[in-house]
Amino acid sequence: MFCLAVLKDTVAVHPTNFGAPVDDALIAEINKKYANRVLHDVGLCICVFDLSEAGEGKVRYGDGFLWYKVVFRLVVFRPFTSEVILAKVKSSDEDSIRLTLGFFDDIYIPTAYLPQPTAFDPNERAHFWLPDSTLTGASALLDTPVAERMYIDQGEALRVRVEADEFCDDEPGPPRAAEGVTSRREPTRPPYIVCCSIAEQGLGPVAWWNGSGQADDGGDEIGEG
Repeated sequence: MFCLAVLKDTVAVHPTNFGAPVDDALIAEINKKYANRVLHDVGLCICVFDLSEAGEGKVRYGDGFLWYKVVFRLVVFRPFTSEVILAKVKSSDEDSIRLTLGFFDDIYIPTAYLPQPTAFDPNERAHFWLPDSTLTGASALLDTPVAERMYIDQGEALRVRVEADEFCDDEPGPPRAAEGVTSRREPTRPPYIVCCSIAEQGLGPVAWWNGSGQADDGGDEIGEG
């Protein structure tokens, strides 16, 4: 789930921090710049792991900062394909289930990666699974007794397998105009999305496989992460 990324940058240290150890001042500035930021094709930056190299501080004309060329390692969140992780259901709609890890909320399970047969219940705002059923089609599934359905409820802990991830690099700026008519701006996509699956044995709500007591324990661990 987490890995190390080696990066290079030129970091400025403010004069108020000249009294602090150089490494501590540099780490603080790097964390300020990179923490909770998505880097394209790298992942979600968490914090500095260590400094590999730090050059000599130099003063540039026009300011009183000390500028250092540094090489450092960052702890990055980027789960690998086929990795199994625990996450909580944040919300559901007809197209997917959205999950959260507490610090990252852009994890999705598309309907194609749900166990079949599955349908979305608009009244409960949740997807449900009918194990061993031969029914197909949402209308037929929604006519089944509620007691037979296995719902995937909001806040429930899920064990999911990572299928793919995607980085989105939308260009910022004002709405575009074509032939004098301003086009409607499309909703901004998250900069980083993780796509997951629960369409195999052992995946899905932890309570389906391990019992409700263990499911609650798993949910608490996710919350702490």
